Amino acid sequence: MAEPVIVEAVRTPVGKRGGGLSTLHPADLLGLTYRELIERAGVKPDIVEQVIGGCVTQRGEQSANITRTAWLAAGLPYDVAATTVDSACGSSQQANHLVAGLIAGGVIDVGIACGVESTSRVPPGSATAGAGSPYPPSWDIDVPTPWEAAERIARRYGISREAADGLGLLSQERARQAWGNHRFKRETFGVKVPIGTDGDWGLVEHDEGVRDTTMEALAALRPVQPAGIHTAGNASQVSDGAAAIMWAAKDVALALGLTPRARMVAQAVVGSDPVLHLDGPIAATRAVLGRAGLSLDDIDVIEVNEAFASVVLAWARTFDADMTKVNVNGGAIALGHAGGAAGGRLIASAVHELERGGGEFALIVMCADGGMATGTIVQRL
Repeated sequence: MAEPVIVEAVRTPVGKRGGGLSTLHPADLLGLTYRELIERAGVKPDIVEQVIGGCVTQRGEQSANITRTAWLAAGLPYDVAATTVDSACGSSQQANHLVAGLIAGGVIDVGIACGVESTSRVPPGSATAGAGSPYPPSWDIDVPTPWEAAERIARRYGISREAADGLGLLSQERARQAWGNHRFKRETFGVKVPIGTDGDWGLVEHDEGVRDTTMEALAALRPVQPAGIHTAGNASQVSDGAAAIMWAAKDVALALGLTPRARMVAQAVVGSDPVLHLDGPIAATRAVLGRAGLSLDDIDVIEVNEAFASVVLAWARTFDADMTKVNVNGGAIALGHAGGAAGGRLIASAVHELERGGGEFALIVMCADGGMATGTIVQRL
């Protein structure tokens, strides 16, 4: 069995909804990310055999297999196949699982896992707008909205508004520090974007959701749900972005002169209680740690997607986690959450942080709509 390894990983800055990346068609946004990845790897694009990408809202500009459309729009070889998957917010993380699995199974030697989401151009939830409910009449499960799900988790785990705001502040502080120390420079690239209608161009170089704030400012924000604890300051920002990761069989990577940077130790996609809806990272963590034969103490870098503060805090309380290892460069509350790209962004960030800090193992977990979660453990080589 071949050993799949990561040889390169890159992401765009995460753009605010209606922000700097909103003028780019999402296929062009992903296509630029492909080109940056291939250039950094220093290989010809025709060595890539398959591309698998994640996208949550596959409608309009993000329909018709955007993974393939983006590849062709970037002028890359037409004989490279592509597939787009939907595992909700875990889509690009699952794409990485699938590409690694194809390599391990001997189906391909080199592949790209990626993801893209432009919420500016394809709003969340628009896939079903005017098209009827995705739930049949026989459906009798009380599936909450994401905001209500976050409040249910907060009530179940006894999480206060102050604790949620504290995580929101910590995320912003860590993200500002990370950018101030140039930590994200190695994983991001500047995206050239059109401005206006006069042929002008701009450059998006930083995550656009990072801002200065205080506990007092956060406390003044109104909760989205009546009597709830979650606000715009302690929940993820709806965003635009793309990420891409190149995988190869280890022996092939070495033969091509590529440096194996990390390997996948374990992967999981789990179902969780659809009534709580978003607490799946707990089950996903147990699953991947069990498959890897590791404990949380063995993990050096932990990325738990900050969909809502209660999701991360419930996970942390369950495992009595060392928060100095969790989202050390900030999370989606500060950086933003571009659904289809989110899992790829977290894996890319985790690999780069392992290299920067000299750690060995990283855990990446993410809640996903529909009562699911994705989990991955990678090891730096």
